[in-house]
Amino acid sequence: MQKFVKKIVDMMKQENLFSWQGGPIILLQIENEYGNIEGQYGQGGKEYVKWAADMALTLDAGIPWVMCRQSDAPETIIDSCNAFYCDGFRPNSYRKPALWTEDWNGWYASWGGRVPHRPVEDNAFAVARFFQRGGSFHNYYMFFGGTNFGRTAGGPLQTTSYDYDAPVDEYGLLAQPKWGHLKDLHAAIKLCEPALVAVDDAPQYVKLGSMQEAHIYSSGFVDTRNSLPQNVSICSAFLANIDERKTVTVQIFGGSYSLPPWSVSILPDCKHVVFNTAKVATQTSIKTVESASPSFSNTTGTGDIILYDKDTYISKTWMTFHEPIGAWGDNSFTYQGILEHLNVTKDISDYLWYSTRINITDEDITFWEEKGIYPLLTIDKARDVVRIFVNGHLSASQVGKWVPVKEPIHLVQGSNDLVLLSETVGLQNYGAFLEKDGAGFRGQIKVSGLKNGDIDLSDALWTYQVGLKGELAKLYTPENQESADWIDVQPDSIPSSFTWYKTTFDAPEGDDPIALDLGSMGKGQAWVNGHGIGRYWTLVAPKNGCRDYCDYRGAYHENKCTTNCGLPTQSWYHVPREWLQASNNLLVIFEETSGNPWKISLRMHSTVTICARVWETDYPPLSTWSHPDFVNRKNLIDEVAPEMHLRCDEGHVISAITFASYGTPSGSCRKFSGGKCHAASSLSVVTEACQGRNNCTITVSNRTFGDPCRRTTKALAVEATCTSITAYQNVS
Repeated sequence: MQKFVKKIVDMMKQENLFSWQGGPIILLQIENEYGNIEGQYGQGGKEYVKWAADMALTLDAGIPWVMCRQSDAPETIIDSCNAFYCDGFRPNSYRKPALWTEDWNGWYASWGGRVPHRPVEDNAFAVARFFQRGGSFHNYYMFFGGTNFGRTAGGPLQTTSYDYDAPVDEYGLLAQPKWGHLKDLHAAIKLCEPALVAVDDAPQYVKLGSMQEAHIYSSGFVDTRNSLPQNVSICSAFLANIDERKTVTVQIFGGSYSLPPWSVSILPDCKHVVFNTAKVATQTSIKTVESASPSFSNTTGTGDIILYDKDTYISKTWMTFHEPIGAWGDNSFTYQGILEHLNVTKDISDYLWYSTRINITDEDITFWEEKGIYPLLTIDKARDVVRIFVNGHLSASQVGKWVPVKEPIHLVQGSNDLVLLSETVGLQNYGAFLEKDGAGFRGQIKVSGLKNGDIDLSDALWTYQVGLKGELAKLYTPENQESADWIDVQPDSIPSSFTWYKTTFDAPEGDDPIALDLGSMGKGQAWVNGHGIGRYWTLVAPKNGCRDYCDYRGAYHENKCTTNCGLPTQSWYHVPREWLQASNNLLVIFEETSGNPWKISLRMHSTVTICARVWETDYPPLSTWSHPDFVNRKNLIDEVAPEMHLRCDEGHVISAITFASYGTPSGSCRKFSGGKCHAASSLSVVTEACQGRNNCTITVSNRTFGDPCRRTTKALAVEATCTSITAYQNVS
């Protein structure tokens, strides 16, 4: 470990990447959340923490070192917080700043599970509360999650997608409103920076109600019952309402402030609210996963993704190669007893075959027929997937982490081939003694139900085969296509298990990110031009546990706001355009069950619909505070009207305004409807400002639209369609 850490630090120095060298690195981390498991190592765990800290400091990196979730970090190391909320975190010494090294703004997905989402109102609330209560440094986990290509997904049983509901999605597109709302949050906090750094000790605390409070950062003591005195040159305030249900109006600085439930208002000058965590004025983006064909139909919505379905598939011609079951190569070997999976495979493959033979007498057959039973194969514990083959036929499968297996099997008189395929679906990536977790089988393996008792296979002679024949031959690479006897697949053929498929396809035109729709397949792996797309698996999430509406109020946990109930956890798999050529791209699939390759399709991922609603009473643009006309004239801020900002993905333009109403519109994105109060100019004003542009800004005020109903608080609601520039120009 010391050699590795020293190597990394030396590399950073050589490249002048540390801040004292003019580089961007301001912190280093040694270990990660070791404090959660330290106690299981006893005194050795405590000694290790001290050793790791001392070792890191000897490397003379010249910047601070941190330990996450390590309450016993030595005085020379800063302990930090990783969690959904860190506003209550305090380091183990008053000499150390409060650092939030992992703000979990989403959560990962696991095969067969629902897809987690964290409401941006709650995430913004957590961040604002952290800085309100004295936080110094904040970092998102994840801001961009991306994809676990190849076999890099961990867990075990974590999906190939690591989208994580991050502000930038798996395909590199902005996830709105999360990205925009958090951007505005940090702009608001940045306005408070002079006051935040002016306070060396704790901020001034004021109780505003039973569940309402204020924290004030200022250059001097502030009497919060009155207006801000002129001798206080710097002052910023955070007003919090931690009540989960009620909107509360509080009195402070000689004014009244309405605080929505579970929210924080930010006042950079202790007077004007520039941001409230519960009020989202940024746009919502609805993305599509649409056919690479230019025509499509049958729209169905799922969360913030629309699937445009059409009978346009990636290829009309497929070839196949059948993977042999059990031992197939010269590198197989025989051993008496059950070996641990990872010690045998060295993780060069997910797959390890265990093969043995069982002899069955005619007395056993007669016994089973008379009793009307089958013999049972029992494995004490298995992980992550085990498939049972009897005489070359798939008999049963079991999925889980160290789960018991008890399956009836059909045996015939004489010699029977029993093959167990152990599969890993990602390695154990956290926990005490994880190097001992292993994979494969634990305990006893036996066949019970025979006339003369059980057959214990735990000490039997087993033949071991690592991996797949197609893996060893690298059938997934363009240069190794001649190493297998590929044959054509007929469209009416019955899909078979443990089969390799291949085809070629042309890259879709344009620059939109690409997804491979593998919803018709079962479980396996996919490659494009030799690059591993990752594991795929169409395990379906439970039908219950999802809600149409996610209430941001109250403490978040990973099961609170989930989607995708009753659907496969993942169906679409990211294919980077950098891996593609214009034509003749090689797609290779290894299918374990009986998926249908004829229905595999290529999809393009982009934002197709953008929506927003901004009230005339919303806050002025944050950019106003740095505008030369207002820097020294904050009293004029109240006269600035709010703005609506709309933006399509890069390379796209707003091709149509499908809804626009300034007045009292109701509903939500894709479900807007006009109210009794409506400005007739709404559509024409928005169309003129936005159509044909990548982004646009509209001032939300009577001056822009006229006043359609006096003495009524009005809002502007807009829904627009985004189209690629090429498609828009072709139509225009």
